Amino acid sequence: MVYMFSIVLTFFALVLIPGLFISRRLSVPLSFRNILRFIKLTASRNEDEEERNDKRGTIMGEKRLPKHVAIILDGNRRWAKKRGLGTSKGHKAGARKLMENVKDCFSMGINTVSLFAFSTENWARPEDEVNGLMFMFEEYLRSERHVFRREKMKISFIGNRTKIPQSLLGLIRETEEATKSYEGKHLIIAIDYSGKFDILQACKSLAKKAKNGLIQVEDIDEGMMDKELMTNCSEFPNPDLLIRTSGEQRISNFFLWQSAYSELYFPNVLWPDFGNAEYLDAFTWYQQRQRRFGRRI
Repeated sequence: MVYMFSIVLTFFALVLIPGLFISRRLSVPLSFRNILRFIKLTASRNEDEEERNDKRGTIMGEKRLPKHVAIILDGNRRWAKKRGLGTSKGHKAGARKLMENVKDCFSMGINTVSLFAFSTENWARPEDEVNGLMFMFEEYLRSERHVFRREKMKISFIGNRTKIPQSLLGLIRETEEATKSYEGKHLIIAIDYSGKFDILQACKSLAKKAKNGLIQVEDIDEGMMDKELMTNCSEFPNPDLLIRTSGEQRISNFFLWQSAYSELYFPNVLWPDFGNAEYLDAFTWYQQRQRRFGRRI
């Protein structure tokens, strides 16, 4: 009797309970075939994780990482449309991915990450979509405050602030003030930003200084221009690597001056699907470019 009872317990421990767990995890009926499927899936995931870790180790070991990575967050609306979802769902999916990706960059040793979150041209989108984005930015700043403090991230916002709602503008100022002393991890968020506007305001600033006798026109050079652009808030104002998700091969009025010598990377992945593996691919591609062409690093 005791022997039979021990056999039943062993069956429950080794077969039935794990089988029920697998069935629940995969949301499929309990069967020997589905158990084998789970085992294969787990093994495949472990192999993928080992491959990513090996790639990460290679990337970190070479020390050929960009100091400043700029990203055009493209594809939220297409991501939602492919899934039969509303536009707002796509933007929310992109927002959820944002901090995860930023922390991945900083963990690899990147100093500055710039995000093209809302272009000047985006004001032309439907009013409800624009209002939803402004509200989402506010929610994001409120919910991520503790992350900025814990991770000691310096947060800067660039762009034309004249159209931004006062409630969001107040949060922007509070966030910049609260994080201004942090070093080593700098997140720049571009809202109502245009590369043309940035160059124009820099030229106006230099013209005003020349008019007031603070500088001589003949002394104006690229270095002086760099200091007038909005990215002068960064230790590394010009990105080494500019990524645009979604596969579109253009930089769409983003960092027109600053990206003159940037490596441009256009992965065919929509922003909400862009994760750790895609970053590793981008940095591996960047390192290969450095070795091949000997560009600045």
